[in-house]
Amino acid sequence: MTISIGDKVPSATLYRMGDGGPEAITTDEIFKGKKVAIFGVPGAFTPTCSAQHLPGFVSNADALKAKGIDSIVCLAVNDAFVMGAWGKDQNVGDKVMLVADGSADFTKAAGLELDLVSRGLGLRCQRFSMVVNDGKVESINIDGAGTFEETSAESMLGSL
Repeated sequence: MTISIGDKVPSATLYRMGDGGPEAITTDEIFKGKKVAIFGVPGAFTPTCSAQHLPGFVSNADALKAKGIDSIVCLAVNDAFVMGAWGKDQNVGDKVMLVADGSADFTKAAGLELDLVSRGLGLRCQRFSMVVNDGKVESINIDGAGTFEETSAESMLGSL
């Protein structure tokens, strides 16, 4: 079952790239006591994710924070090394926290899986965006497979 408005985000351990390598970060650390814009992408370095989705959140980070967002998080079913390299490639800096859900624990618990096994890409995350306030989902948008319509930073800004 897909996560919905009013649901608590699932507990999971994710990973981000730190100075000394991958560092664990829990969903409680990410969401507790904060208003967070989180978006998920099918994969780092993929065309739409690199050309539109992540860059939109980077360029609109200040506007999102001006509307009450404390932090912005990008999640993908990749490893922390890939997410760290993608962040450097995209000049993310500290505007967006890139987190790896390498085993898809969060993705599966939230019901956001995208099965791309037949295309040689394995299990991925659907393209989604959510506003989470103190661990509870305030809004959620999910784009259909192969589309990018409702999960952009611009769409989120318009709904805040």
